[in-house]
Amino acid sequence: MSKESLKQERHNVVVVGGGFGGLYAAKNLGRENNVDVTLIDKRNFHLFQPLLYQVATGTLSPADISSPLRSVLNKSKNTKVLLGEVTDIVPEEQQVLMGDEKIPYDTLIVATGAKHSYFGKDHWETSAPGLKTVEDAIEMRRRIFTAFEAAEKETDPEKRRAWLNFVIVGGGPTGVELAGAIAELAYHTMKNDFRNFDTSEAQVLLLEGLDRILPPFAPELSAEAEASLKGLGVTVQTKTLVTNIEDDIITLKQGNANTGDEFEQITAKTVLWAAGVKASAMGKVLAERTGVECDRAGRVIVEPDLSIKGHPNIFAIGDLGHFAHQNDRPLPGVAPVAMQQGKYVASLIKRRLKNQTLQSFYYVDRGSLAVIGQNAAVVDLLFIKLKGFFAWLFWLLIHIHFLIEFDNKLVVMIQWVWNYFTSNRGARLITGKELEPIGGDADINSGYYQTPKKRQTASA
Repeated sequence: MSKESLKQERHNVVVVGGGFGGLYAAKNLGRENNVDVTLIDKRNFHLFQPLLYQVATGTLSPADISSPLRSVLNKSKNTKVLLGEVTDIVPEEQQVLMGDEKIPYDTLIVATGAKHSYFGKDHWETSAPGLKTVEDAIEMRRRIFTAFEAAEKETDPEKRRAWLNFVIVGGGPTGVELAGAIAELAYHTMKNDFRNFDTSEAQVLLLEGLDRILPPFAPELSAEAEASLKGLGVTVQTKTLVTNIEDDIITLKQGNANTGDEFEQITAKTVLWAAGVKASAMGKVLAERTGVECDRAGRVIVEPDLSIKGHPNIFAIGDLGHFAHQNDRPLPGVAPVAMQQGKYVASLIKRRLKNQTLQSFYYVDRGSLAVIGQNAAVVDLLFIKLKGFFAWLFWLLIHIHFLIEFDNKLVVMIQWVWNYFTSNRGARLITGKELEPIGGDADINSGYYQTPKKRQTASA
């Protein structure tokens, strides 16, 4: 048989997205002799999102939690990585479009993840950034540390208070972790760094719309997390919704069965969003091209084997997929779900190529965990619940284990040990824009550091 015939018989798998789902699918297909894998991503690296909040708060640098996709997959000789963005698919011709380039597939795996949702108030994004990308983390870091720098220069007590008010919207794991990290910064790490004000004047406010933070956790662990946050100095407000964000004024609505809704306004320069997510734009593309239904968050409703109805060779996994065949409710948008789904789809493809079947996908929930601060975390392993120091230690070990590359594991572990004994965070850099300092009465949305309209040269 000619080499050309052999090439034609190989099964082409295109994976769109290099997050947990896409990467685990590609890695598990990487040693198949009769499969060619093409991984497409608009970034050339895999990002370990669970630790992104530590970039935003100056504990880690972006490179510490990022792994080049080509490096991760370099031993998979049947796999190639393409840098680009898939803009459309043509199911009838089994092609994905990357600009003007057409890439054929026999099986398509779409794992493009999710982005933060403002529940119809997208204009809030400029005032309250979310946390999904490296750029988001760098922007958050800029705003957090700029606020302290502005407070150092501000002489008006009211304006300084606005700079030192930090509002985190959303009491899930990301919001809890952000609130705890900012509190540690203000009340411990930077307490001796400024001369014109005391960083303990900072107010960290965590808002949650439901009746408790960390809703997916057991109630006793939610209570433990709230107590730990309050011990750090964080103010926690549950049953609280944000109704407006405008000109550094946050309007809150609190529901009360006895007195009805109560409204409150808070002045804060730094508002961080951790309240909700919606599927990436590829969900809409799949719906338009295949007729598949999507839920309110834009997630594609998938079959028990994670494929799209009517298209058994197209899969939507991770945060993009709405899988409700297990407990009559969609699986959570967490890394373990995406990892298991990536492995499952890879196994299903291997079985199909051998004319074998595989039972429906079943998610094995091994528990949930969230860190509050140094020596404080909550872990729900279903068969046992941990809190405090041992939960924190378990959280550290799990995150080290799941980091993709060995050098990332080593660097992060050393950084954490150093931070533990020195209480220092060495990545407290204000970056992201080419800017110059201006006075204390500044707008963080336009930048505490603004590029001047015209650069003047000093005369001799």
